[in-house]
Amino acid sequence: MSGPSGIMCTPRLLRRGDWTGAAANAIKQSSRNKPPGLDEDDLQPGMDGERLALDVTRYWGVEGVHLTVGFIDTPDTELRRRILSHFNAWGTAANVQFVESQIEPRVRVARWTAQEAPGQDGYWSNLGTDVLAIRADRPTMNLEAFTMRTADSEFHRVVRHEAGHTLGFPHEHMRQGIVARLDRERVIREFMRTQGWTRQEVVDQVLTPLEESTLLGTPTAESDSIMCYQISGDLTLDGKPIVGGTDITPTDYAFAAEVYPKPPR
Repeated sequence: MSGPSGIMCTPRLLRRGDWTGAAANAIKQSSRNKPPGLDEDDLQPGMDGERLALDVTRYWGVEGVHLTVGFIDTPDTELRRRILSHFNAWGTAANVQFVESQIEPRVRVARWTAQEAPGQDGYWSNLGTDVLAIRADRPTMNLEAFTMRTADSEFHRVVRHEAGHTLGFPHEHMRQGIVARLDRERVIREFMRTQGWTRQEVVDQVLTPLEESTLLGTPTAESDSIMCYQISGDLTLDGKPIVGGTDITPTDYAFAAEVYPKPPR
């Protein structure tokens, strides 16, 4: 059976106690993040934050995304520039700009391995405005062991994917249309085997569909999106693979331009 290969991205979830505050941050950043029918009382401390975590989106607002970036472990200048160039690939079509800064950067990139920071290693990013809830001395993204020797294809596949999460884009393979195609028990066994995840982690990261009624997304799930995992046909009910994304697609660019439109010239 050929399942997922390499390190898989794991978007970082905030602690449950932070969900309400993060939802309030998202809605303050853009009113479009507020799902229909949400009562403002749900944003009060002590309220059950589960619905907020699932239904509130994390986009930065139609005015665009202009974020400062810092590097936790201070990689060399050439590597910093290379990472930033792939972040800014999203700016080809959308009003998106990432700029390096050493003064209170909003996005903070580490390259930690399991030996350096157990549980913080791998490829991951906080989602959109959730970065505002992260302590200033902690990373909001990890690109494990990336160096100038890392293949360029991995910069396209991984760095652009993680930048997409920072822009607020969730995993495309968690759209209902794709989750419905998966053989649940086979997926659980395979991701537990290849990624070392627990059963619940597989359920959370692959098998729990996003709420389509509150999702700001394309009309249908895009299986070749940069935000989608590659999943073998051995793990789907119809035997057809989820092709997954290796770079930003024209549809990805068009969606980013819709969410973060460039100002008229």
